[in-house]
Amino acid sequence: MSERLQNVIAHAGLASRRGAVAIIESGRVTVDALVITEPGYRVEDDARVAVDGKVIHVPEKKRTIMMYKPVGVLSSMSDPFGGTTVRDIIGPNVSERLVPVGRLDKESEGLLLMSNDGDLTLKLTHPRFEHEKTYIAHVAGRWNEEKLQILNGPVKMPDGYITRPVPVKVISIREDNITVLEFRLREGRKRQIRYMCSAAHLVVTKLKRVAVGSLRLDERLEPGMWRDLTQEEIASALSSS
Repeated sequence: MSERLQNVIAHAGLASRRGAVAIIESGRVTVDALVITEPGYRVEDDARVAVDGKVIHVPEKKRTIMMYKPVGVLSSMSDPFGGTTVRDIIGPNVSERLVPVGRLDKESEGLLLMSNDGDLTLKLTHPRFEHEKTYIAHVAGRWNEEKLQILNGPVKMPDGYITRPVPVKVISIREDNITVLEFRLREGRKRQIRYMCSAAHLVVTKLKRVAVGSLRLDERLEPGMWRDLTQEEIASALSSS
């Protein structure tokens, strides 16, 4: 990706865009040791920009993407065992240093955000904000209303932690002993839904996250696809409690 030189100077905090134009046209700016006097000159990400001989630091532009993470992909930037990660999915198409916002189990699929926006990441992951995460689970096992009461909690986790009650809604009960449920979690303990279902003698066969706070997974995305968040979506995520 590239950016106009006047914007690079402005983003570095040296001047307004109008002031940056004056600095550039006066011959005080070099790009890779060449004097550039055209404010609209396109600067590549790895270019060395200096003003009056002093190299400037250009903050990386904030970027957040919404990904449909497929099953079998790790929500991490690397895997010492050579497994496929979300970094492999975005590949060279994204120059910014994005990291996963929160986690989504390898066996699970659905909405995963990746960002270099610290404010947004904090807002969506810190426990004090308690952003609700919505999941659709397909579970195997004979269904009855007593199991719904167990799922609503509280449920004791393997480490002894007692979960808070969780809103669980039955979406459909199929003839093949598969029940489709909606979970809305505010705690998000590791593998919480799978342990909750195990307590009710149910086995999760498919788990998909469809929303994080006000952000819902774009229905146009297929597994392995992603898109940038809109400014409206980012503003909504930052303003929601």
